Amino acid sequence: MTQGRNSGRDRLVAEKRYASKAAAKPRKAAAKPARKGWRLFSRKRKQPRPPRRRGLLGWLLWPFGLVLRVLWAIGWRMGALAGLFLAAAVAFEYTKLPEYQTLLDGRNQGSVTLLDREGKTFAWRGDQFGGVVTATTVSPYLKNAIVATEDKRFYRHFGVSPRGIASAVRINLSEGRGPLSGHGGSTITQQTAKLMCLGVQYDPKVWKSEGEYESDCRQSSIWRKAKEAIFAMAMEAKYSKDEILSIYMNRAYMGGGAYGAEAAAQRYFGKSANQVDAAEAAMLAGLLTAPSTLAPTSNIDRSRNRAATVLRLMEEQGYLSEPERQAATANPAELSEAAAARAGGYFADWIMDTVPGFLGDQTTEDVVIRTTLDQRLQQAAEDAVTYVFENKIREGSKAQAAVVVMSADGAVRAMVGGRKVRASGVFNRATQAKRQTGSSFKPFVYAAALELGYSPYDRVLDAEYCLNIPGSGPWCPKNYTNKFYGEVTLAQALRDSLNIPAVKISEAVGRDNVRHVAGEFGIDSDLADGPSLALGASESTLLEMTGAYAGILNGGSSVTPYGVDALTLVGDSEPLMGASGGMGERVIRPEAAQELIWMMEKVIAEGTGRRAQIPGWQAAGKSGTTSAAKDAWFIGFTADYVAGVWMGYDDNTPLTGVTGGGLPAEIWREAMVRVHEGLAPQPLPMKAPEPIYVPEPQPQRGQGGGGQGGGFGQELERALNGVLRDIFGN
Repeated sequence: MTQGRNSGRDRLVAEKRYASKAAAKPRKAAAKPARKGWRLFSRKRKQPRPPRRRGLLGWLLWPFGLVLRVLWAIGWRMGALAGLFLAAAVAFEYTKLPEYQTLLDGRNQGSVTLLDREGKTFAWRGDQFGGVVTATTVSPYLKNAIVATEDKRFYRHFGVSPRGIASAVRINLSEGRGPLSGHGGSTITQQTAKLMCLGVQYDPKVWKSEGEYESDCRQSSIWRKAKEAIFAMAMEAKYSKDEILSIYMNRAYMGGGAYGAEAAAQRYFGKSANQVDAAEAAMLAGLLTAPSTLAPTSNIDRSRNRAATVLRLMEEQGYLSEPERQAATANPAELSEAAAARAGGYFADWIMDTVPGFLGDQTTEDVVIRTTLDQRLQQAAEDAVTYVFENKIREGSKAQAAVVVMSADGAVRAMVGGRKVRASGVFNRATQAKRQTGSSFKPFVYAAALELGYSPYDRVLDAEYCLNIPGSGPWCPKNYTNKFYGEVTLAQALRDSLNIPAVKISEAVGRDNVRHVAGEFGIDSDLADGPSLALGASESTLLEMTGAYAGILNGGSSVTPYGVDALTLVGDSEPLMGASGGMGERVIRPEAAQELIWMMEKVIAEGTGRRAQIPGWQAAGKSGTTSAAKDAWFIGFTADYVAGVWMGYDDNTPLTGVTGGGLPAEIWREAMVRVHEGLAPQPLPMKAPEPIYVPEPQPQRGQGGGGQGGGFGQELERALNGVLRDIFGN
């Protein structure tokens, strides 16, 4: 029954419940969970996610999420393309970068170094480059000061500092400027890239001038900044950090015409950049912000204040301890003597005007010029002008003065071109101002007469005298005192600066002869044609007049004033140029020159130039005052030096109460007293003339014993054949 009840059916339990071990194993393996790693790469079909229910907020945010997903999809692709473009641009700039050594001297022009007569540097011109320094050879103080001041993260960035740029933009905006105006956030690498003009060389075909080229290099547009960043990153890939810093230290302009740390250290402190101490290094690093404004030769106090800020930055960044910073602040940097003299003043300007342009202001070479300047004499001339204007001229006066001191051979030893005795690049009244010479011209009238055989003892009548000038009518010269002095010797006429005798002598010897003598002595200006020639109606410069007087001192030979002894290119042993002037051909006989000096000595000893007397020294000279007192001169010499002084107003305003024998003579004396300090007095090379003996006239047959008195000597009267009697009187 049981069998029948279960017939035709499977067994309910037994076979499945008690399966064999062989059959059980696969089930056990199948039940084992898959390994995690296989699950990650499983290609198992995902079950469709049931639609997510969005609330009101979800539906509102859904468009923004969609936009973000689209932007992300576009953004990462664009970023990848931009990265590839940036890498390609950097690689392209990298291939164009030259070797590091060729970038250390980036000047477009050369330099001019001016040496005094003893070989000491006193001035610089052009783009001064002192030589190559590197980050390893320069003073550690200077290296650290530059990094602390210009880019404290220099050794940590890749050429561009996003943090620095963001900070600079924030500061500029907060100060009301544009994002790229003011603080730039540039790294030292970027500044170096800018100094290199992003690798673009000056081409006169592209730019009208170097100024336009430099202006183009200094642009601050966004596109320019982008190119600068690419160039900076290429530099970081090409050069080491120390090499980039070395390029920067050699190319940066540091004021005073100095390019690079070595030139600046020599310019301001007279030492190499590897010798500067902390205070000097801080001053040099401080110049990089505004080199022209902060240059110590422009304003030493401003430069020191900036240096104190640099020292604080060095302490904050661990380059100096607090005691070191305090010591450097308490003992600020001092300028060298040459730097204190600034740019060499009027003398240096004159030198640069006398040399050819391609060896001067426009030189592409480094030039050294040895000059005739004597710095002791230069100081003497400057002190003399300062002393007289501070003590003898009313406060607020706009009157100007100029001084030239030279040797008898024309070597200029000192020059002051105006009351601002240390000025440079301004109007030089010693060399550029052509003014009427007044009575300072009279020695050349008497030089012409002495050369023709006249004697200082010859007499001339100082009385009313008129000449008829064609087209103008009568011209009647007057003496300064408006008096007449009767018969006077030529020596007396020069001593007292009498006008009528000077005109008579000039007319007697011939104006052409006077012009010839003056021109041969070096007065190159156009000389007047009329009789006023004798009274200094012609114009000349102080340098010309002083050089002409030097010709009298040296025995009557012409003189060309000069300031260049030798001009040499750096690295060459032989000079390209020698002395640019000196003594020339003889103009008058030595005897005539000696007699003229004797006459001019009387001017200072007894005449109009008494205020120019130098205690213990023989001196000769001549004063000069032009019509309406627009110009006042005093020029003279001792056995050692010739000096000239001019005084007046730039706009020709008449001087009040000033003549050549007054304040100009006092400036001359103050200068010459200082010039001759420590020198032993030497006699002038002068010669007293032979006395003229006029024999008593013998009674003629049929005449009484009376004779003709006065007039010239009998020999001179015969030579003049009566013509001179009308001029000089009987």
